[in-house]
Amino acid sequence: MKRMCPPERAERLLRAASPGYTLVEMLVVLTIISLILGLVGPRVLNYLGESRVKTAKLQIESFASALDLFYIDAGRYPSASEGLAALVQRPSDVDVWSGPYVKGGRVPNDPWGKPYQYRFPVDHIPPYEIMSLGSDGQEGGVGTAADISNIEHPNVANADR
Repeated sequence: MKRMCPPERAERLLRAASPGYTLVEMLVVLTIISLILGLVGPRVLNYLGESRVKTAKLQIESFASALDLFYIDAGRYPSASEGLAALVQRPSDVDVWSGPYVKGGRVPNDPWGKPYQYRFPVDHIPPYEIMSLGSDGQEGGVGTAADISNIEHPNVANADR
């Protein structure tokens, strides 16, 4: 015959065996999560930086195509003072203008939220330069802070343009 526990003792045993996590178990889980984030986090941030560089390159190529269409219509490229705005708003001295040449009717900023730089004339072919100053917003730099341009600059060490 089985012996029955007094109700007080059974209640005490149930309370002692209640489900829950110990401090050690919580620390182990937090350590594992932090190790995973430490390994995966930098990789994700690197992909984000690379995707912004690729986006800037694609936008610059799109501007170059739009500038070539502007040239076909107007017979000239926009002046430095007109800038890329000439792609979305007709300059006063242009007779033939089939714009806006940029989708959405506005010139977007670079992926870092800064305006693209437009230089005309330059001593290259094409005779204009469209440039993003990269993540730091200043000329020069390396990695994601490097300038991104439609013109290959021989004096720039960044070969991935």
